[in-house]
Amino acid sequence: MKNKGLWIVLAVVAVVVVWGVSTYNGFVTRSEKVDNAWSQVENQYQRRLDLIPNLVNTVKGYAAHEQQTFEQVVEARAKATQVVVDAERLTAEQLAEYNEAQGAVGAALGRLMAIGEAYPELKASNNFMELQAQLEGTENRIAVARKDFNEAVKAYNIKTKRFPSNLIANMFGYEAKVYFESTKGAESVPAVEF
Repeated sequence: MKNKGLWIVLAVVAVVVVWGVSTYNGFVTRSEKVDNAWSQVENQYQRRLDLIPNLVNTVKGYAAHEQQTFEQVVEARAKATQVVVDAERLTAEQLAEYNEAQGAVGAALGRLMAIGEAYPELKASNNFMELQAQLEGTENRIAVARKDFNEAVKAYNIKTKRFPSNLIANMFGYEAKVYFESTKGAESVPAVEF
């Protein structure tokens, strides 16, 4: 009789241990997915930043007197490259700072692209058209990467909040992560014509 009770206790302990290990590993996996998704967001923003020097140089050749616009673009790019975010310790404040810096880059690029309207020969340039297409594609990739990041955060956050996995989350310090949100004023579309 004692052996039967011992086996029942061991079986229950084994089930709890297997569940705990499985749940913990699930947190590790989901946390890595969030980190990977954030890396993709950063990759796409970096792709956009990498296009800027070529775009500025192309426009400079046609509109050399637009120096203030060029300086604004370069300055916004420089500031954006200095904002570093650690995906493991991502806070709402860090994300807001990153988003603000990238928003400034987007606004400066919008002004730079608007210059193309004033210069028909620039607008007809193959280099400008190609860079414009690459920039448009990059903006689409950024949107997709941000959506994927938010989906990974959602899956992770659900697991941290649901019972009984929230017990493991609390035990090992897995806290909810922040979503990538639009900057203030993003609901109004800027008037930029190409």
